Amino acid sequence: MVNKMDRADILKSLNENLRIDGRKLLDTRKIEVEYSISKNAEGSARVKFGGTEVLAGVKLSVGTPYSDRPDEGSMMVEAELSPMSNPEFEAGPPDIQAVELARVVDRGIRESKAIDVKKLCIKEGEKCWLVCIDIVTINDEGNLIDASSLAALAALKNAVFPKLDGENVDYKSKTTKKIPLSKEPISVTVCKIGNHFIIDPLTAEEKIIDARLTIASTEGKLCSLQKGGDTPISIEDIDKMVEIGMKTADEIRKVLE
Repeated sequence: MVNKMDRADILKSLNENLRIDGRKLLDTRKIEVEYSISKNAEGSARVKFGGTEVLAGVKLSVGTPYSDRPDEGSMMVEAELSPMSNPEFEAGPPDIQAVELARVVDRGIRESKAIDVKKLCIKEGEKCWLVCIDIVTINDEGNLIDASSLAALAALKNAVFPKLDGENVDYKSKTTKKIPLSKEPISVTVCKIGNHFIIDPLTAEEKIIDARLTIASTEGKLCSLQKGGDTPISIEDIDKMVEIGMKTADEIRKVLE
């Protein structure tokens, strides 16, 4: 647990525009993206934010469209917080933190309408592609939300459809057809500690935040917001956090290129 002295020490550093790892308040750690890390997934990626490491894989299967959306395919996101990545994570069914992580990643992709789901339809009312994104944490040194969101997007960009042979999917035969991505949403979590705003928080910083706001955006367009933390934030805080998040997203987007 982080005690009051830890919070006081962190706040003292923030007052001097300095983070506990030497960064400025609005600096990210080094971000790395590696594609095609799995031979069996239709798409995959490894993302590192400093010491935080996350894997994401995309599996494509054929299913039945929802009755109220007969001409659309669908997407789902699942997250596993591996105990090997953080001793505080426990093996077993997803806990509330894993569920929240999956939902925040899902919301950023879904609300941006990044995937043209109509192009996932194979036969209206009968058959469509289902896109499943699986996220696994490898090492947690803070900011799993942003790392997972970027890994999910990178895996989607990397994915290709398997061969569809009548009613059967031939997973051993890959086509060159890519997932229909029209936008690239980037999520940035802005944290408030005292009167300060920081991005890409370390684990120690996450433990003492007053509030956080995850901002998903495409180029110049806000897509979704997810509030976390126990302290309310003002309209002015939200405006500032959104400004920081969207500006940072533009810089992170360059890493994918």
